[in-house]
Amino acid sequence: MAQAQGFGRRYIKAFFKGFFVAVPVTVTFLDRVACVARVEGASMQPSLNPGGRQESDVVLLNHWSIRNYDVQRGDIVSLVFICCLSTLPLDN
Repeated sequence: MAQAQGFGRRYIKAFFKGFFVAVPVTVTFLDRVACVARVEGASMQPSLNPGGRQESDVVLLNHWSIRNYDVQRGDIVSLVFICCLSTLPLDN
């Protein structure tokens, strides 16, 4: 019985060690190197989602080449616009 508790305790300890290492590594990779995105609709046809299919395409967005300004003609560039409406001045 004591051996079973020792095994369970070691298992939980190893799990948490792996978890606390894997989460920061994964978040850093997705933020700095690359991430996966879904492309839906006709805006990227015919390169992505050809033929007007209803399914979405999955693409890998490379953050690394943007940081090095290694964008060439013919590359597909994804832009994200985040706007907080509460900080914009209101025109009266």
